[in-house]
Amino acid sequence: MEMKKRISLELRNRTPAEVAELVVDNCRSSDGDVEGLTDDFKELEFLSMVNVGLTSLAKLPSLPKLRKLELSDNNISGGLEVLSEKCPNLTYLNLSGNKIKELSTVEALQNLKNLKSLDLFNCEITTLEEYRESIFELLPQVTYLDGFDQEDNEAPDSEAEADDDGEPRDDEEEGAGPTGDCDDDDDDDDEEEEGSEGAEEVGLSYLMKEGIQDEEDDDDYVEEEEEEEAEDEDGAHGEKRKRDPEDEGWDTTLTAFTIS
Repeated sequence: MEMKKRISLELRNRTPAEVAELVVDNCRSSDGDVEGLTDDFKELEFLSMVNVGLTSLAKLPSLPKLRKLELSDNNISGGLEVLSEKCPNLTYLNLSGNKIKELSTVEALQNLKNLKSLDLFNCEITTLEEYRESIFELLPQVTYLDGFDQEDNEAPDSEAEADDDGEPRDDEEEGAGPTGDCDDDDDDDDEEEEGSEGAEEVGLSYLMKEGIQDEEDDDDYVEEEEEEEAEDEDGAHGEKRKRDPEDEGWDTTLTAFTIS
C-alpha cells in the first residue's frame, strides 16, 4: 500500500490536526521520500515509519510537537540535519537498520537539544572502534544509546515509566480483590471453628446431662423395684397372719365337732 493511501486510512474520519499518534509501518514510499504528511499534523507527538523504503527525510513536514520518531529498517544514509529543523523537540529517535556509516552523519543531531535516546543498532556505524564512547562524546545530550547508558544500565520502557507516575498497576488492583476475599474466608473459617467448638461443648454438655439423667432414672428404677419387693414381702406376711387364725379356728371347729 502506498504511503499516501495508508495515511489517509489512518486518519479515520479525523482531521490531521486531531492526530497525536500515527503509525504507517510497512507501507511503500514510491520515490523514497516522505509522502502524504503535511504541516497540518501540527499536534503529532509520535510517528512511526518503519520499513517503508525511505532514502531521504528532505520532504518531512514541520512537526513541532513530535517527540518520538521511529525510522528503523529503511535506507537512510544521511540528511539528518533536517530533523533539528522540522522536529526540534525530539526526545527519542530510532534509526536502527539504516545505511548510516560515519560519525559525521550523526554529528548533524547535535542541534536536537532534547534528544535523550538514540538507536543505531544494525547500522554499519556500530562497527567503528570505540563507537559508543564516540557517540556519547559527540552527542552529550543523549542518555541512552541502543537502549543502554554509558554505565550499561538499560533504558526504562514506556510501561515502567507509566507505573512510576503513581497510578496503580493492574496486578495491584487485581490483587486487592483476592486479599479481601481471603480475609473474608479467614473470618468465615474462624466463625466455623468457633461454631464447631461451641457445638462440641453443647454436645458434651448434652451427653453429660443425658448420662446423669440415665443414672437418676436407673436409681429410681432400682428404688421402685426394691419398694415393690418390700410390698410383696409385706403382703405375703400379712396373708399368713390372716390365715393363721382362720386355720386355728378351723382346726378348733373340727376338734369340737369330733368330740361332740
